[in-house]
Amino acid sequence: MSKIVLYHGSSEKIEKPMFGKGKVYNDYGQGFYCTEHIELAKEWSCNEGVDGFANKYELDETGLKILNLSGEEYTILHWLALLMENRRFRVSTPVMRRGIEWLKEHFLIDISEYDLIIGYRADDSYFSFARSFISNEISLKQLNYAMQLGKLGEQYVLKSEKAFNQIVFKSAELADNTIYYARRKIRDDEARNAFFEELEKEDVNGVFMRDIIREEMTGDDVRLR
Repeated sequence: MSKIVLYHGSSEKIEKPMFGKGKVYNDYGQGFYCTEHIELAKEWSCNEGVDGFANKYELDETGLKILNLSGEEYTILHWLALLMENRRFRVSTPVMRRGIEWLKEHFLIDISEYDLIIGYRADDSYFSFARSFISNEISLKQLNYAMQLGKLGEQYVLKSEKAFNQIVFKSAELADNTIYYARRKIRDDEARNAFFEELEKEDVNGVFMRDIIREEMTGDDVRLR
């Protein structure tokens, strides 16, 4: 039996996560989004002027079909294709439109068969990094660098009724918004500043979205590793 401890940041205590609830336009669609890190859960639980809770759970992974996007068979573009599929995304140029079409056609994973997904979390700053890549403004190498900024780690997303039946509430710890909302903002600001510094560097030999389309690169292409 394999059990892991997860945390979910919320404005309230959630003793029984409910299958079929939650926003549809999230990174991996509708589901229950968690982290292994209590401090991150506290940051995400707080809005300005409002305290939150880091809800603690134990998840029994036994028998769950798990998609881990950090696996060797996947690239950051598989994650990006899922993001384009599930998040609302304003398309402002023909390059962006063609890039999104290519990603969905060649990198989109069917997640309907999975109980649990492990992958990047796209906060506001990460979402802007992804948009810059699709717009052909940064290279794949720069995107990979940007996704390490802020140290958000991976998120765990419960997708199936089976997964919801195997998660157990343990406790809820109060998060003071005067501490954790500020930390969340500092983390985001630092990530953005580091990203803008990276933008000043010219990656002349890098792989860009336009190159991926022109060279017809797909998920097994060694140039994407």
